Amino acid sequence: MGEPSGRTVPPAVAEKLYAATDLIAARGLEKTKIEDIATASGVPKATLYYYFKGKDDILAFLFRDALDALARDVAAAADAPGPGRDRLAAVVQAQVAHTMNRPATAQALVGDLGRAIRLPELASAVQEAFYDPIARVLRAGSEDGSLRSLADPQSAAITVFGAIMMTAVLHNVINSGKTHDEVAREVMHLMLTGLAPSR
Repeated sequence: MGEPSGRTVPPAVAEKLYAATDLIAARGLEKTKIEDIATASGVPKATLYYYFKGKDDILAFLFRDALDALARDVAAAADAPGPGRDRLAAVVQAQVAHTMNRPATAQALVGDLGRAIRLPELASAVQEAFYDPIARVLRAGSEDGSLRSLADPQSAAITVFGAIMMTAVLHNVINSGKTHDEVAREVMHLMLTGLAPSR
């Protein structure tokens, strides 16, 4: 993937950079210096400046890299054959798994979501990885009768995204001991059954 410097970040450097997400998640980007990122990741400061303009570019790269991987898995789940309800479950599973498997990246994304959304390339990546696939399966489920019809599937997709992301992040934070499969099933169950008592 190209960066603002025009240089492609080698996979080995990219993977090392993920080690700095714990630090960014704990401190926030504002209180994290480029020297801290170099120390935490083991990537020399000079190398960081060769590929990135600064710490904002590093964080944007990590978010984009993680979101690209997520978008591929989520698109496959959303566009698979089958009823919308089953595809929604597969999308929830993919999003929960990615969030729980890279906890520090997810926490840093949540912590700096406002900053991320203001960057055009990240705003479109969040849209592609989260909102659009959910909206697609909500529409598909409405059409095939496996989910109820919604007045605004795109807005509902934002709500579902919030439920998925925050649930997965908080399960990591509190160290609930639940697997991503268990968390995904709980999210799906609550979405499908709601909180109102059965009559």
